[in-house]
Amino acid sequence: MERIAIVAGLRTPFCKMGSAFKDMSAQELAAYSVRELLQRSGVDAKHIDEVIFGNVGQPSDAANIARVIAVLSGLPFTTPAFTVNRNCASGIESVVTAALKIQSGEAQFILAGGTESMSNYPFLFTRQLQDILSDLNRAKDFVSKLKAIVRLRPSYYAPRIGLQMGLTDPSCGLNMGQTAEVLAKEFGITRQEQDDFALLSHHKAAAARDILKEEMIPLIPSPKYKAAVESDNGVREQQTREALAKLKPIFDKYSGTVTAGNSSQVTDGAVAIFVMSESRAKQLNCKPLGYLKAFTVVGVEPARMGIGPAHAIPRVLKKAKMTLKDIQAIEINEAFAVQVLACLKAMESNQFAADFGYSGLLGNVDRALLNVNGGAIALGHPVGATGSRLILTMLKHMNRNQLSTGLVSLCIGGGQGAAVILER
Repeated sequence: MERIAIVAGLRTPFCKMGSAFKDMSAQELAAYSVRELLQRSGVDAKHIDEVIFGNVGQPSDAANIARVIAVLSGLPFTTPAFTVNRNCASGIESVVTAALKIQSGEAQFILAGGTESMSNYPFLFTRQLQDILSDLNRAKDFVSKLKAIVRLRPSYYAPRIGLQMGLTDPSCGLNMGQTAEVLAKEFGITRQEQDDFALLSHHKAAAARDILKEEMIPLIPSPKYKAAVESDNGVREQQTREALAKLKPIFDKYSGTVTAGNSSQVTDGAVAIFVMSESRAKQLNCKPLGYLKAFTVVGVEPARMGIGPAHAIPRVLKKAKMTLKDIQAIEINEAFAVQVLACLKAMESNQFAADFGYSGLLGNVDRALLNVNGGAIALGHPVGATGSRLILTMLKHMNRNQLSTGLVSLCIGGGQGAAVILER
């Protein structure tokens, strides 16, 4: 079977919710990335067979956002497009779906990626207020309108926060932070361990700031178009252990250990990636960054969703006929410090491997190979885009350091885990 080449990619800087990109939509962020990628690569947009983008908080004003992105980016109207949503792994899902389409012969060149504007997640009306406003709109006379108005109560104006609702699992009733607390207790991971991990993420990201600029494009945010944003704005160069220790737990105020400081940042950003068959890349004289060797997605208990990578990683290794020792670099998305630490503990446990049939695939994870440029705790986690960012970051790292193998994995809200193996 023909290899799947990842030829090029670019991303916007990642910016904290409510900051530099708060007035830009998810489709604007993505279209900017796509236009820049086309210009820098020199590839003619007419060669793109399809567009697939990941997005979680689907904007009401951009249904099927991938199609909107394609049109805003100047692609021919004849280029089809569709959107995928696998929560935190949506950006990986877009690349994997592209690979499957290419392997099936349906396409040879797909523009994939992910985008998210968490700043623009909506506040929703309560059901009671919706009903009253609907009745008011349908009222034909003054009396009918008055009857609708007098039903109004101050409590009906309390908004339902879209972001909060989206980060709460409907099946188990826990928000993502609460699922992280479940793992903290199960694996006995302390607050200090989590804060130390978070501190290291910021320090690594700060040290890699110039390196990470290789994968991103400066962006002058609309609508004011003043100063350019040139790098991720969530990295705290001066972060200290003392500052992290002062933060209070936010998901379990009495016995919790998960804080805003040892959790991923809520973020805006977009990523665009060219995915091609190896033969198509040769035809277009495109030098691949690397190849997609194997991928998998697994399901886990929703209340323990963060453990997903500990199950996805051994399964993708088995699929690729490899072991952890064959991997030269690893990216595990830092949804929460405790979630990554729990996965590492599980993967290093002989009992865990035996219980789930992973013996011989796992072992001790070399921390020097893990998230070498920092992770979502420092860089941010625009949920629809993160998976694509991890693939792009990994391939850039592999090329800079002449590595032949890399592994990317994420936990997924709702109780899933995804992993891909990349090769050069």
